[in-house]
Amino acid sequence: MNTRSRSIVRRYAGNLGMVMVLLATLVLGCASPEQPTATRRAVRTPKPTFTPVPQVTAERPTAGAALSPTVPLSPVETAETLPTEAPTNTPELPTPTEEPEPSPTEPAGPTRMQSPEYGMQAFLWYRPEVASRDVQLVKNAGFGWIKQGVGWRDVEATKGSFNWEPLDRVVQWCEEQELKLLLRVDHQPGWARGECAGAGQQGPPANLDNFTDFLRVMASRYRGKVQAYEIWNEPNLAREWCNHPPSASEYVELLAAAYRVIKATDPAALVITAGLTPTTEISERARADVVYLREMYEAGAKPYFDLLGVHGAGYKAPPEMDPAEVARDPVLTNNDPSSEELKRAYCFRHVEDLRAIMVEYGDGDKQVAILEMGWTVDSRPDSPYFWHRAENEQVQAEYLVRAYQYAKEHWSPWIGLMSLIYIAKHEWTENDEQYWWSITYPGWPEFRPRPAYDALKAMSK
Repeated sequence: MNTRSRSIVRRYAGNLGMVMVLLATLVLGCASPEQPTATRRAVRTPKPTFTPVPQVTAERPTAGAALSPTVPLSPVETAETLPTEAPTNTPELPTPTEEPEPSPTEPAGPTRMQSPEYGMQAFLWYRPEVASRDVQLVKNAGFGWIKQGVGWRDVEATKGSFNWEPLDRVVQWCEEQELKLLLRVDHQPGWARGECAGAGQQGPPANLDNFTDFLRVMASRYRGKVQAYEIWNEPNLAREWCNHPPSASEYVELLAAAYRVIKATDPAALVITAGLTPTTEISERARADVVYLREMYEAGAKPYFDLLGVHGAGYKAPPEMDPAEVARDPVLTNNDPSSEELKRAYCFRHVEDLRAIMVEYGDGDKQVAILEMGWTVDSRPDSPYFWHRAENEQVQAEYLVRAYQYAKEHWSPWIGLMSLIYIAKHEWTENDEQYWWSITYPGWPEFRPRPAYDALKAMSK
């Protein structure tokens, strides 16, 4: 074979090799499975199952067993007659994927507080000159939190029309004094009431979307400025639930919807359950807090709050007294015929019973927030609070200081915020039950502290 012939053979042989390589690649490609991509896929969390707890047959109170006295109503609440029909429009619980998730770059936000943290409830809405002073009273006492009620009806009187001016002032004052702010959100406006009709009536909105729309706007406006939200108030009482029998499963629907929208809008804000009122009654008008809390857990509440809200009224007992001992003493329980287990509610340390239920349901990593606590000095003989009044204002002061000290020594690290009642509203008189729980006297421009204010200011924190 000459030189030219050998060159032609080598060229065609090389081309044939390339063709064979290409054919092999095609064959192997068809036989191999598709390689997974590196694209990140969103994981969809399954929707939690909410199984309403079978309701205990409503019992009428035993003769002489009146509704156990509770921490007094807030000034915006009324005692109007409420309807007895049950709500018919119960919105479906939102699934965890219905609200936009926070950006991965957003801070998750703290879910724990110092143990304890110190707060006072004040009324800062209407009189700026009084309110700005009262904010400074909280600061000067060495307390770090203010609790302020926000009536949804006071901000959004008509759908989509908002009046933020009063709350803007409250937020500004707290920022100026470097105080943390807890907002209790409740009291639906008239246009959102549905069957819960009647001026001033407190109850769940007919459509939860209206409530979450409001919360979304508020949490966005005050992102990074409001540290915590309490969702509703005392839902274990019918008077706080449209005068319908209290329903833990209905409240959990509202709580879950609120939690999702607040966390999606302001991930750093803490969501606290409504404070449950201590009562021994199980009827159409009230459910004992220990019963109601178990029903909340059975209804699926666990993923939808950062801290459990409770109320810690001291009643007649000193703050350190064992609930079992209190339950056995008719004088300390006003001759209540309820079981000893329920009568443990008549003392400050009843908070421990609610904490035990959290642990029982595997929720012990969360903290408890006491959203109302105190002792009354109500001296009116016809008052429902008269029987458990503190002997005098000095005893009231001592009990409050000792309650904080007991919690710090025995309840750390699970106790979070402890918010007492109240810095008095300037217009209260002796005819108002809240007057007797307060640690200051009402008035403007004069400031008159009760012994409790001075003692708490001097207390080591």
